[in-house]
Amino acid sequence: MDLLREQDTSRVRELVPIRYGRMLASAFTFYRGSAALMAADLAVTPRSGLDVQLCGDAHLSNFGVFAAPDRRLVFDCNDFDETARGPFEWDVKRLAASVAIAGRDRGFSEDERSGPVSASVSAYREAMARYGAMRDLDVWYARLDIGDLLGRFSAKVAKQRLKQVERKLAKAQHKDSLRALSKLTRPVDGGLRIVSDPPLITPIEELAPDAENRDVEMELTGLLSAYTKSLEGDRRHLVERYRYVHAARKVVGVGSVGTRAWIVLLLGRDSDDPLFLQAKEAQSSVLEPYAGKSRFAHHGRRVVEGQRLMQAAGDLFLGWVSAEGLADGQRRDFYVRQLWDGKLAADVELMTPADLELYARMCGWTLARAHARSGDRIAIAAYLGKGTSFDRAIATFAEAYADQNEGDYQEMIGAVKDGRVVVSSGV
Repeated sequence: MDLLREQDTSRVRELVPIRYGRMLASAFTFYRGSAALMAADLAVTPRSGLDVQLCGDAHLSNFGVFAAPDRRLVFDCNDFDETARGPFEWDVKRLAASVAIAGRDRGFSEDERSGPVSASVSAYREAMARYGAMRDLDVWYARLDIGDLLGRFSAKVAKQRLKQVERKLAKAQHKDSLRALSKLTRPVDGGLRIVSDPPLITPIEELAPDAENRDVEMELTGLLSAYTKSLEGDRRHLVERYRYVHAARKVVGVGSVGTRAWIVLLLGRDSDDPLFLQAKEAQSSVLEPYAGKSRFAHHGRRVVEGQRLMQAAGDLFLGWVSAEGLADGQRRDFYVRQLWDGKLAADVELMTPADLELYARMCGWTLARAHARSGDRIAIAAYLGKGTSFDRAIATFAEAYADQNEGDYQEMIGAVKDGRVVVSSGV
């Protein structure tokens, strides 16, 4: 069955105007939601022939902070819905273009944008050169701990700005299942229920009649059991200590709006021992028509395997499951992860040129490490060279693509005005 029985695909279609509304907030949010457009554009550009495991959607907002299994905060790529194997430069181009577009969104001049755009590429090139000289194990263990990061860059950040960052990091440290419990649930008849906030959060009982709801919950228990089979034995043992309590449909992100996403509340020892999981539909990567099909037939597994390969410290609960819709009999793939767990996204909309340059450098470094784990880092480092030719070429591409993105964005605005596209704004 379809997870939590979203029997009617029209329910998903109802969410698409929300996606378009979020995309129309700015040229940058439009870019975030248009990975498929850029994939088609990248496909006709020359290829290096040096393939890696791609993030597939490596824009600025798909990097961030989260808690590693050792509970230390790390900075890494954090969205892998479009992950696939392909030319390393596709990720680099998408990252650099996102820096240019974000700079334009902030009203930065071309000179103010050039530093951050170049920084994203030069950091990638310089990091790849270092990885090319490292042992395999050292590359595999490399990661960007936030504590180390603050020590390294604190002298380059204004004191007031540094304090703001430290406050947000302290808040992120407590963004876990207990926090989700206090924010997303309320007591009902002696139990806990996820709060209703449609269309963003819709509990399962509002999606199905009582009789069907009971069937849904029984089948959900079976799906959770199937999901645990994708975990390592020790992690399966941990998840099986928890019991199912409640679930709800939840609208997430920008580009993901319209796909099925669910949050599931589990309890362990007692009501103070929650575990929130998110189950998100995984469709084929937007890169697959151009980079080739994944070797994994299950797209949830494709996402999980790609994430495990690219991230230095992954989610303990990362797994996958399949479900079949009763209404249409269509098989759908999902990947499962822990909800929140120390997650913190950068406020790109508030960055100064100096902030953006530092953040772009962090993203470039991180992307290089992710690629070095799966590709021929020595060959890529040699291809990039020691000079700045690659940096300049990608920076030129980034500004040109920012122009293209602006044109596409304006075309969508025109489609909305003409009534060809329906949007829901402010949701």
